Amino acid sequence: MKKVFKLLIILGVLAGGAVGVYAWLQSRDSGAGGLKSVEVTLGSVTEKAVAVGQIQPRMEFAVKSKISGIVKTAFVEVGQAVRAGDPLFDILPDPTPSERVEAEGRVEKARSSFNLAEADYNRATELHRQAILSRELLDAKKEAYERSKIELDRAQDSLDLLRKGRLSNGSSESIIRAPAAGVVLSRKVNPGDPVVPLTSYQEGTPLATIADMSDLIFKGTVDEIDVGKLAEGLPARLRIGALPDATVTGKLAKIAPQATEKDNAKLFEVEIELDPGQKTVLRAGYSANADLVIREKKDILLVPERVVTFEDGGKKAFVTLPGDTPKAPPKKVEIQTGLSDGLNCEVIAGLKKGDMVIPPPPKDSSAF
Repeated sequence: MKKVFKLLIILGVLAGGAVGVYAWLQSRDSGAGGLKSVEVTLGSVTEKAVAVGQIQPRMEFAVKSKISGIVKTAFVEVGQAVRAGDPLFDILPDPTPSERVEAEGRVEKARSSFNLAEADYNRATELHRQAILSRELLDAKKEAYERSKIELDRAQDSLDLLRKGRLSNGSSESIIRAPAAGVVLSRKVNPGDPVVPLTSYQEGTPLATIADMSDLIFKGTVDEIDVGKLAEGLPARLRIGALPDATVTGKLAKIAPQATEKDNAKLFEVEIELDPGQKTVLRAGYSANADLVIREKKDILLVPERVVTFEDGGKKAFVTLPGDTPKAPPKKVEIQTGLSDGLNCEVIAGLKKGDMVIPPPPKDSSAF
């Protein structure tokens, strides 16, 4: 019985010691109010501005027709690669009755004028051969004859375009061709759709959009608060919404000189050129955020900004450290801070790696 009693006493002493050690460890890692202490560590901090936008081709072409009519044939599909000059659409002219009558009338009028000028020129040639007409008058008849022939050809070409969509000599046709090499991003018309021509007073019907997908850029906007810190050539890291694991880098290439207003906010447009040789496959229209690196430091002492208390208008920074002994009260220490990204800040002086910092107690919401 005595042995059992002694054993219980020994176990009680050991349990008490364990509790004491645990309490000492907790007091070392916790500050006032039982708040969890934060360790000063080595890391990196980046000051950056965020641009919101999307991936776009640098060059994009809108394909339009210069003649009115109906789409007879579409030779391309969306996503198809084309070369400069490849056929895209065949436009079948669809003139109104009044346009056809007017064009035929111009041909008849031009032919009548040509026949008259031709007869005058032949007569003048014969008179000049007989030395009755001077050389100057013969040249004037010849010039009138050549002008009337040009007018007749022009009127006939206009009629051919209205009727067949191409000229009789094949020098012009109603086939719409690719203005440059690229990929068809969109096809806006199908066979049977009407087409309005591009003229000086109307925009015309958009037929398709072609872009060079080998030359993509990022286009987005930056808030006016950050634009003053930016400069062309800053490195950029892009986060693609559709490719969360992709790493895309580039450099800031252009900053708009004038702001645009959206939702009562002043924004500046920016362009970022993507670095060549990247393996990530990008598509036009991908939404993305770009981190524009203004300043960056690595392997520096860091503490969370939430544990730092700023005083004297932000000129002085303080942190709270545990006391030198478990029973000693926490002590307030002034530190020198550097670069901050809003979450962590650099410690230049006042702390060393491994120091434990006590966060300030939460504000009492009942006081408000």
